Amino acid sequence: MHTSRQIFKMSTCFLLLVFIAFSLSFTSASDPSPLQDFCVAVRNSPGIFVNGFVCKDPMQVQADDFFFTGLDKPGNTSNKVGSNVTQVNVAQIAGLNTLGVSLVRIDYAPYGLNAPHTHPRATEILTVLEGTLYVGFVTSNPDNRLITKVLQKGDVFVFPIGLVHFQFNIGLTNAIAIAGLSSQNPGTITIANAVFGSNPPISDDVLAKAFQVDKNIVDYLQSQFGMKN
Repeated sequence: MHTSRQIFKMSTCFLLLVFIAFSLSFTSASDPSPLQDFCVAVRNSPGIFVNGFVCKDPMQVQADDFFFTGLDKPGNTSNKVGSNVTQVNVAQIAGLNTLGVSLVRIDYAPYGLNAPHTHPRATEILTVLEGTLYVGFVTSNPDNRLITKVLQKGDVFVFPIGLVHFQFNIGLTNAIAIAGLSSQNPGTITIANAVFGSNPPISDDVLAKAFQVDKNIVDYLQSQFGMKN
């Protein structure tokens, strides 16, 4: 038989474990918090794998480890979708390692599209510098609610982490936007590329059933992304 004191101790331990599990669920939802002033990435550490990068010796850190230049230059929008994303994440600035932020510049030709995509590890906050953008995101199942807005120069819009979103230049001139993301390496999954351009290709039987279309349509779409020629 357990005494009331033992039951109380067991209950306290259980509640403590629940609290720890609850806290960990939050801490794992974003990039790890730094335990020092900075952890400049060493990107070429052979055989060492961590959630991020190994830290450079702080005494060897220089200003250039926190520096990037060229974001004033427009990206090349001469492609099928008419947009270009210039990334500034930990791959470009080693000093971003463990700091949980990154940046992109997005250029849009007239009627250029930053196609529907997700960032699995980051929320995005976008500011329009030039032009007019029609933007939006889709909420998760089962609602799949489309939330959209037309943005003008100086307007700001937020895309929640993991949700499918897009930006479309509805103006007759080029558009430019800058966006901050809440991860040093937010990742990008462009929906069309992932579904119809996977390597190796997803079975057309699977995609035909998923999209409720004929397999010939699936084969055509996969051919547009170079998977079936």
